[in-house]
Amino acid sequence: MLQKALEHAKFLGAEVTYVAKVPGTYDMPIVVNELLKKEDVDAVAAIGAVIQGETKHDELVAHQTARKLMDLSVDYGKPVGMGIIGPGANRVQALERAEEYARRAVEAAVKLARRVSTLRGARYEGSTVYIE
Repeated sequence: MLQKALEHAKFLGAEVTYVAKVPGTYDMPIVVNELLKKEDVDAVAAIGAVIQGETKHDELVAHQTARKLMDLSVDYGKPVGMGIIGPGANRVQALERAEEYARRAVEAAVKLARRVSTLRGARYEGSTVYIE
């Protein structure tokens, strides 16, 4: 998953300045918070998997993590690409989806960071400004 994310960032012309690993998905927000504070970070791609167990714990972890990552993105005005597989995924499904989720998370983070940057520099001068 990480290798695919790094490859896709390079393909998009994005520079990866930090790679931070966490013990589990639920631990992502604290590290993402620290990354978003950094001036040399324009976006974060959060990648990982929440594997379904015998209880609904995976749903709690996935939903709470997603909510907090979205809150951090809005609070800092920097994109967080969501590449977290689950809830409800088993190990086989997670392995099958890993590369695609990593690619999509990086793509979303990079493209949105570029659009936000363009928007910040845009100025309305009598005709509609399109940010694409």
